[in-house]
Amino acid sequence: MADDKKQPAAELENKEIITEEAPAVLETPEELVSANDFDNEPEESASRMMEMDEELPEEIKQKLEKNKQARAKKKMIKKKKKRVVKSVKSGRAYISATYNNTILSLTDNQGDVISWASAGMAGFKGAKKATPYAAQIITKIAVQKAKEEFSLEEVRVFVSGVGTGREAAIRALNANGLNILSIKDTTPVPHNGCRPKKPRRV
Repeated sequence: MADDKKQPAAELENKEIITEEAPAVLETPEELVSANDFDNEPEESASRMMEMDEELPEEIKQKLEKNKQARAKKKMIKKKKKRVVKSVKSGRAYISATYNNTILSLTDNQGDVISWASAGMAGFKGAKKATPYAAQIITKIAVQKAKEEFSLEEVRVFVSGVGTGREAAIRALNANGLNILSIKDTTPVPHNGCRPKKPRRV
């Protein structure tokens, strides 16, 4: 009987020892630091963007914030290598201005996209997506991101399409502090057109 009483006490002591030692083995301090860094990244980037976006309308600010929060929730905290941020002083701006939408992509000289924006991303809907005002707002969003993350300074502009936002987007690039080196119109133009129908035989 005395041995039976001693055994549970010994088991309890072992359990206590296990529970005390277990947390120390779970994560190393380096892993904890990296996890904390990933937690803080979306908040810091959001605060930086909010400082830069003082002039943007409040509706668009709220829309951008919601998008960032949604992305932050989807991202799982994993141990990743920190990417090396390269500096892109000179790049290209591709403006696609159609009757229904305006899309701006800022790339480096090899054509790799560093930032982009569209009227739908900024919260515009329907006929408002193709307006010059929408083009001005999306240009500001894309340029601020490219300047903050890649310190972009000068661009060569390539415009495609006949929408109303093409000129507004080019002017907004200059107004937001980018030096425009050249402007090229890459809108496809039909030459000679399609083969005409045969004459009707009566």
